[in-house]
Amino acid sequence: MSLTFHSSFIKTVTQYPHQHPFPKTPTSQNPTKPLQNPNSVLRCTHQTTTAAPTMSFGLKSLTETFVIDVEKAEGRPLNVPLTAPFTIASSRLDSVGNVAIRVELSNGCAGWGETPILPSVTAEDQITALEKVGVACAALRRARGRTLGSVLGELGEILPGHEFASVRAGVEMALIDAVANSIDVPLWRLFGGALDSITTDITIPIVSPAEAAELAAKYRKQGFGTLKLKVGKDLRADIEVLKAIRVAHPDCSFILDANEGYTAKEAIEVLDKLHEMGVTPVLFEQPVQRDDWEGLHHVSHVAKNKYGISVAADESCRSLLDVQKIIRENLADVINIKIAKVGVLGALEMIELAKSNGITLMIGGMVETRIAMGFAGHLAAGLGCFRFIDLDTPLLLAEDPVIGGYEASGAIYKFTNARGHGGFLHWDSIACFAYDGCFCAFDSYYQHKMTFLGN
Repeated sequence: MSLTFHSSFIKTVTQYPHQHPFPKTPTSQNPTKPLQNPNSVLRCTHQTTTAAPTMSFGLKSLTETFVIDVEKAEGRPLNVPLTAPFTIASSRLDSVGNVAIRVELSNGCAGWGETPILPSVTAEDQITALEKVGVACAALRRARGRTLGSVLGELGEILPGHEFASVRAGVEMALIDAVANSIDVPLWRLFGGALDSITTDITIPIVSPAEAAELAAKYRKQGFGTLKLKVGKDLRADIEVLKAIRVAHPDCSFILDANEGYTAKEAIEVLDKLHEMGVTPVLFEQPVQRDDWEGLHHVSHVAKNKYGISVAADESCRSLLDVQKIIRENLADVINIKIAKVGVLGALEMIELAKSNGITLMIGGMVETRIAMGFAGHLAAGLGCFRFIDLDTPLLLAEDPVIGGYEASGAIYKFTNARGHGGFLHWDSIACFAYDGCFCAFDSYYQHKMTFLGN
């Protein structure tokens, strides 16, 4: 796998023994200590060191200089209830059945990742994801004395392409987080430090007009200025929902997300109806089927030239080759970056290509906890290059299993100077919950998996 990054991913810091470049509030999970040499092997929570007068840090430099020594690596089911079913044009989700990943280095520093599972969108189901995470974690435990870049490259070979992209993303997150913890740097600074906060939209799934209006009013009170509305199953019902939301939240901005649900003709008909209502969405996301390139081009052309509306490619954009095609053939104005579609490294490559060609960027996710969503948020804040931010799904969960992490206030996520991701899971509680709620359901299969996934 290629590791090519823009210079913005590299920063140089001059550090003196008496001055820490990133002051932070000590916590029991993130004690304040001087920046460590990334090549040193120290107990993460017990020892400190005086760094050399100058050093470089940033993901690009760390891929070349940080030597990996994994002590433990494991994946476990991460099952979380939703407040209500999450319905989109292509699928319905009644609860979250993802995979949590924990990687601990020999210096005691741990990193966290998450593999989201969304039927019809991610290629993996939870059983397949657990198995593949186990294979990847076994490889990590064997990877001693190799650079971060070398290990990430091997993960790309073990978990290639779109078929295992979500698993690859989760393992990459955990490994990069462990490294960031080792050098005492928050992820948003590792990715460039452009911003320390982001503002997200919030999603209204496919529901009745009355339910949509109730949600819109609720989100208006909570301070959300942009609503992302799932459409694409029934054109007439979609219009009625839009009318109801417009009454409940008249000053909101709209993003329409069809999740491949319309034909090109239907997508344009929706835009015509909205124009008659005096409603102009700020974005129309994935109006047609993934492989309907002609339809995507037609809708993009009409939306932009007739109504001044940008069209985003989401499902149509899940590889670097897709980005190249979209740019070359002028198929969409915006691409939606989702780490689970391409992995962390794949996302960074796609971002660089889009930026260099003047394509507007959006960042989104699957239905995830604040582990995966927080990682994406750190990336968005650190790079500071996203026009549209859709990182809201933790707000749709009935429970929050993540301890620490970013601070959410309505639509605004604030990232602190806590090292790495800043959030973590209570690992033993996940294991117990998974055994009672998931492993037992699959009986002997998961008894085998418990042995397979162990350290």
